[in-house]
Amino acid sequence: MKSQQFGLYLAVLLLAGCAGQPLRTVPETPAKPAGAVTKPGQPEASGTTAKSVKPGGYYLDDGPGDNPPPDLDAIPDAVPKVEPLREANNKPYMALGREYTPLPTNKGYKAEGLASWYGRRFNGKPTASGEPYNMYAMTAAHPTLPLPSYARVTSLTTGKSVVVRINDRGPFHKGRIIDLSYTAAHKLGIVQGGSGRVAVESITPGEIAREHDAGTESGTYLQLGSFSRRANAEKLLARATTQLDAKSNDLVIFDHDDRYRVALGPYADADSADEAARDVQQRMNLKPIRIVR
Repeated sequence: MKSQQFGLYLAVLLLAGCAGQPLRTVPETPAKPAGAVTKPGQPEASGTTAKSVKPGGYYLDDGPGDNPPPDLDAIPDAVPKVEPLREANNKPYMALGREYTPLPTNKGYKAEGLASWYGRRFNGKPTASGEPYNMYAMTAAHPTLPLPSYARVTSLTTGKSVVVRINDRGPFHKGRIIDLSYTAAHKLGIVQGGSGRVAVESITPGEIAREHDAGTESGTYLQLGSFSRRANAEKLLARATTQLDAKSNDLVIFDHDDRYRVALGPYADADSADEAARDVQQRMNLKPIRIVR
């Protein structure tokens, strides 16, 4: 009799510990037509799994990998590039009884809210886009941003910022707006707490380049690269945006004589330019050329 009571007591404790904990759904299912009825016992979305979260700690059955790379902070941010949208991954779908409609474009998207992260439990498993999840890559899951797309995520607590590639769906827990890879969360400084408040802003290669088209301001610049195709210049500019601690208006593209030159500046004097050149060489592993306009 005592053993039965103990078993019942243990079961109640386990249920209490799981109650109200967040869910993460990896796959997505197409939205049902209006009026459609789910069969009794049929789940809204297949593959639904649960994670228990301890305040200030990791998910109960998730967390960092056993053998992480030696320097996670050295892993570069995602570099925005033009990619075709995956039509199959950008249709309305159902998750946990709620319908989500992906945005037709990520242009102009801004939001603030809670970011969570996922790690070894899902590492190597397919994401919503079909790509295997890599917890050490700079990726993220979002309920409605197009797949694939790019976003800048800034911690409202630490002030740190990263650029991630959106290739998965989630989170589907109320109040959470993005689910980061383990490395992205680490670089933002929110791994230990399991979550943190962030600002999310969409970013595209074209938007980055247009914002940095050079005007007529003269001075000393550091040329990072010269290309015959603008698309290649935009790629380097996007990379520099994520790897350099430079203000957004410091990076420019010069368009002259059918060449597209990515440059940093202008600088008030030679000493300032030399200091910036050393920073560029260290962070990007390239040696800029000083030019005067």
